[in-house]
Amino acid sequence: MLILPAVAPPASTGDEGMYLFNELPTELLKQRYDFEIDQAWADHLRLSSVRFNSGGSGSFISSDGLVLTNHHVAADTLHKLSSADRDLIKDGYLAKTLDEELRAPDLELNQLVSIEDVTERVNAAVAAGADAETALKQRRAVMSTIEQESTEQTGLRSDVITLFGGARYHLYRYRKYTDVRLVWAPETAAAFFGGDADNFEYPRYNLDATIMRVYEDGKPAQLEHFLAWSDEPLQENDLVFVSGHPGRTQRIFTTDALVYLRDTRLPYLLDFLR
Repeated sequence: MLILPAVAPPASTGDEGMYLFNELPTELLKQRYDFEIDQAWADHLRLSSVRFNSGGSGSFISSDGLVLTNHHVAADTLHKLSSADRDLIKDGYLAKTLDEELRAPDLELNQLVSIEDVTERVNAAVAAGADAETALKQRRAVMSTIEQESTEQTGLRSDVITLFGGARYHLYRYRKYTDVRLVWAPETAAAFFGGDADNFEYPRYNLDATIMRVYEDGKPAQLEHFLAWSDEPLQENDLVFVSGHPGRTQRIFTTDALVYLRDTRLPYLLDFLR
């Protein structure tokens, strides 16, 4: 689970760093931006953030289970809910009542409840002198055991996450929401206006958003933690936090790793594709 503090324009590069929820740079934020955070603030942000099992991030935005995410994150759901006479990708969708909200097949949303460092236990499972293949099998075995034990003890989804190329291992425990319903999605012409060329530009002039809702026991989930809408407009140099669950990152690659990519892996891939 990562968090990226960034500064708004004029330099919208987001180069201030990428951090774990349980290792936020409190002193740096205080010294550089005069912004103080405490554990309650960090917990609220973590519990307001959502992971899609289909890949992607979202945020709880209301006390009754609404979730805001990107349109492309919901694209798989839109495809599955479409039919010959109802093209949600092309035409979008709007549920005007709770009864009109469409249940998403095969979709699970995860809320990160806790983080535990299990590095010592994972490393201890590797026998001294083990070769790379054997060590990998031993790590995977103990990671599976840790996950199973945690799930049995807590009832929460439990995943051991490999961090920093295997330097550390954290146990993430998630609350699962398996009843997820589509509330609103714009038509793709609006959601992906400008195409892929604009996808990595700022500002973007499109409606890359979709709203869903999580349910518990057939009713909208009642949430304590969610991100409230602000009536105040953004100002230049406002401090911005982008919170979520990126699938992977190369922001912490070492110089040697980048040299390997440049001189070995990328040339190999280019030759293969040719």
